[in-house]
This record gives sequence, C-alpha cells and structure tokens, in this order.
Amino acid sequence: MTDSASISLHDKDGSYPIMTGSVGPDVVDIRKFYANTGAFTYDPGFTSTASCQSKLTYIDGDEGVLLHRGYAIGELAEKSSFMEVAHLLLNGELPTKEELDTFTWTITRHTMVHEQLATFFRGFRRDAHPMAIMCGVVGALSAFYHDSTDIHDPQQRTIASHRLIAKMPTLAAMAFKYSLGQPFLYPDNSLSYTGNFLRMTFGVPAEPYEVNPIVEQAMDRIFILHADHEQNASTSTVRLAGSSGANPFACIAAGIACLWGPAHGGANEAALNMLREIGTPDRIPEFIARAKDKNDPFRLMGFGHRVYKNYDPRATVMQQTVREVLSALNVKDPVFDVALQLEEMALNDPYFVEKKLFPNVDFYSGVILSAIGFPTSMFTVLFALARTVGWVAQWNEMITDPDQKIGRPRQLYNGPTQRPYVPVGER
Repeated sequence: MTDSASISLHDKDGSYPIMTGSVGPDVVDIRKFYANTGAFTYDPGFTSTASCQSKLTYIDGDEGVLLHRGYAIGELAEKSSFMEVAHLLLNGELPTKEELDTFTWTITRHTMVHEQLATFFRGFRRDAHPMAIMCGVVGALSAFYHDSTDIHDPQQRTIASHRLIAKMPTLAAMAFKYSLGQPFLYPDNSLSYTGNFLRMTFGVPAEPYEVNPIVEQAMDRIFILHADHEQNASTSTVRLAGSSGANPFACIAAGIACLWGPAHGGANEAALNMLREIGTPDRIPEFIARAKDKNDPFRLMGFGHRVYKNYDPRATVMQQTVREVLSALNVKDPVFDVALQLEEMALNDPYFVEKKLFPNVDFYSGVILSAIGFPTSMFTVLFALARTVGWVAQWNEMITDPDQKIGRPRQLYNGPTQRPYVPVGER
C-alpha cells in the first residue's frame, strides 16, 4: 500500500499523506489540498471526513463494534460500573481498586451545587422543558466556578471535568423536581453515583428512599451505554466550541443544546411514542406496511443508525436489561410486548434485512426509562447526564492535541455574485 494519495485538479498534481490508525479505515490528510489546488472538498454532514485524531472510542458500524479505549461496550456494561468507565475515558485505563475509590470519592464530594443555583432555577416557568433548563443552568456554572475555567491549566481542567461529571446528576434531578413543584434534595454521599441520582430524582424529604438494586444497575448500564459515541453531532459541537478557547462549562452547554435535537438525543422518546402509537401487537403488520410505503411519512423509530449498518451492540444489553427491570418492578406494559414482536417481525422481513434496519439502543431504552418512572421530557436529560463523561474526555483530548486549530469549515457558495447597490427609491 502506498503511503500517499495523488490527486490531480486544474492541471495541478498533489501528493497527500495517508494516515493509518490502530484500527479502522485509512485517512487521507488533505490539509494542504486548498493550498495546492485552490479548491475545497465537499462533504455535507462530514460523512467521509475525519475532523481529529482520538484514542477514546472506536466504532465499526458494518460489524456492530463499539470500543472504549479498546474495551467492548458489551463487556463494560456487563462487568463494569459507570464510575469505572468514566475513569477509563478520562484517564485511558481501567482503574485499580485504590484508583477507583479515590476517583469515586472525588466525584462524590463535588455533587453539591452552589446554593444560588436554586434561585436560578426559579427564573424558569414551571412548564419549561427540562432540556431548556439544562442548557441554561450548565452554561451558568462558569459564573459560579471561576477557579476552574482556565483551559491552559491542567489542574483546572481536571477540576472542571470532575465538577461537570459530579454535578450533572444533581442538576438533572433538580430540573425534574422543579417541573413537579417538589423541593430539591441534597446529594447523599453514602450512595453510589447512580443511586444518589435516583434518590434525588424520586425521593421526597418526608420519606426515606430505598434504591432498588435492579433499577440502579439498569440506570448504570444506560449511563455506560451512552457515555461516549465517537464524533457524533453533540461531541463535534463540544469540540468545535472548545476549539475557540471557550470555557468547559460553555462547551458542555453547547453539547446539550445540540443533543436536544430529535435526530440525536430525542430518538428514544420518538421510539417510545411510536410503540405507544402502535398500541397492540396485532397492529404491527399495518405499521410495517406503512414503513415500507415511500409515500407514507411514517417511519419505524429506533431502527437503523447513522453509523451502525449491523446490530447496535448496545441494543443487545438493553434487550436483556428491559426484561430485568419490568420483572423487578412487576410492570405489565403492553408497549414491551409490541417492542418484542415488532423486533422479531422486522428482523425476519426481507425489506428490513436487506436495508440492515436493525433495532438500536433507543428502541429499548425508552421502555426502560418509562418503566422506572421518567417522563419522556427527561429522556434527553438522562442522555446528556451520561454523555457528559464522553464530552469532557473529548474536550480534554482536544485541548492537548497539538494539531488542533479553531474549527472553520468552508462552503460551496452558490448565491449572487457581486452586484451594485441600488438606492431604495430606484428598486
């Protein structure tokens, strides 16, 4: 294999280095393409463009592979904890027992938020969407924690990273409580990261709250499965904001805003709404027929993925987890029956097999979250809570990358060419 690619354009020949990663497709380095040819490349959605080098997460969509620092997502979800995965993404290796205890202790001691933030919440309407609240509150953290906004200080970057990971569950629980008109609960340092979040979300001051271990494990798995997912839209947004030198709290707020889009973080809500619309298993054939009809706007939500062209490896874990949760909570939800039969019928239908429209993680996670007691408006908030770990790790990696420059995509301009200004009375 040659170590360079040759491209000829406008009678100009150019040679461009081929970069090879530890795994995955080769990458042609075209940073000098414009200088050599006077032309840009055109790649809407960046589907064939590598925007950075990263050691965090690897996806092989054709084979259904997702690795964090080399570890398979299924193995991490089955054997690890969210705190271990957070340490792995931030520091590069799974922690020893002592390292995990220290890391967990540090995160636990950062879960409290400034008391004035409670006043900040009251500036929102009671019916405000929790994601609207999260965009504002997370961005406002930079106004409360001035001692960790210097991105050039490694220690301040570490403190900011720990603060964001630790405070996100507290802020998410506060957003939920605010929508109900219930009082905020302070964190309980005796509980796990996930258990503490569940108590702050569903507990009330007048009664003791007991964390259901099955629900706690399910939520921990959901957090692991959503911790990072390579250079997706929200992660790219965090990196793009960070490339300007913005403080970490502003960068994560930008990621939350991007995640709010229904094509990104809102997919599990859309999948659950679709299952509820179908209602009963006997109506599944009708909706499958509609999904095949190009003239019908209906689409099967929770099937297929922008990257995965095979079975989403995260969906396998979710399929087992949803059974455990519904059994532990003794939930008889017809939506789950619809989900199982829809999956079976779709996987055996030549139309979906040929197009490789397999169930993804969103297909099951919405059913689990609904069974636990979360309204659909909180689904994307939970996604943001988990993804903060990946965003922070990606942000840290970007800051220390010597090749990183401020993001500046170019365009193919097809508007009017230069023309003279005509006074308003002559138009």
